[in-house]
Amino acid sequence: MVAGPDATKSAVAIRHIQFEDLGLFEPVLTAAGYKVTYLDLDGDGLSTLDALEPDLLIVLGGPVGVYEAEAYPWLAEERRILTVRLAKDRPTLGICLGAQQIAATLGAEVAPMGHKEIGFGPISLTNAGRVGPLRHLEGIPVLHWHGDAFRIPDGAANLGTTGLCATQGFSIGQNILALQFHPEVDASAGIERWLTGHAAELAASGIDPRELRAQAQSIPADMRVPAQKMMEEWLSSIV
Repeated sequence: MVAGPDATKSAVAIRHIQFEDLGLFEPVLTAAGYKVTYLDLDGDGLSTLDALEPDLLIVLGGPVGVYEAEAYPWLAEERRILTVRLAKDRPTLGICLGAQQIAATLGAEVAPMGHKEIGFGPISLTNAGRVGPLRHLEGIPVLHWHGDAFRIPDGAANLGTTGLCATQGFSIGQNILALQFHPEVDASAGIERWLTGHAAELAASGIDPRELRAQAQSIPADMRVPAQKMMEEWLSSIV
């Protein structure tokens, strides 16, 4: 995507829960000339959003499953937006639930894994992952926080795996990127909002928040650089 030095591009981030925001990615977007707008679930923002208008759409994470649209109707509204956008190959990034929503929109199955993947750990990149923006994350601990997983949609490239989840990301061409994990989270800044906001899930899963806090505290501050380089490279590649 080419823009003049004074041009401002638009990035709309659909945010399902306040503390799951753009994190490390927001300053990268600003530096790349994007005006960032959050679209939260309260109000009629989803129903009035022009699916094709934003130069970039980012769908963030959240604590529900794509198959729960009867209980959470906004899931279906979100997929309506994605259907229109993906059909036109408009630049779109999905993180965690957002990635699952992209997969479901493209007809791929999303279902519970039967276990949780919560904590910091590296991604094992596929050959496709190593030649794209995710190469910056090789060997880097990133945050995982999910109990569902997607199948790779037809025509998409599988980008990475872990021992607990074989599908950690996929891409379609240059403009569509879906990541099951959370590279946007800055571990060095602490994850207290996550530990508190998801306290019920941690308790139900038998996970001690002190262990996750210790993991986060052990990650050096310079580990934020690879995630931001990944985002910078992807932004420079979209058309």
